Amino acid sequence: MDGLIDRVRSEFLEMPGLRLTLAQATRMWGLEAAACQQVVDALIGCAFLRWTPDGTLARVEDGTEATKLNTN
Repeated sequence: MDGLIDRVRSEFLEMPGLRLTLAQATRMWGLEAAACQQVVDALIGCAFLRWTPDGTLARVEDGTEATKLNTN
């Protein structure tokens, strides 16, 4: 599972701004739904990914700059 988590993390690092629904992520990485959920849960648990208000997955860091801009 660690290799798969690293692969998904790399995808988000290589494509800044990437936003995916769980269904899209499952298709993109060719995973069973349960395996995809485990990977997502692991990456959310280590504060790498987050759920956006519109129900997509995004890097935590991708929202940081927008938050900084909105608090000025």
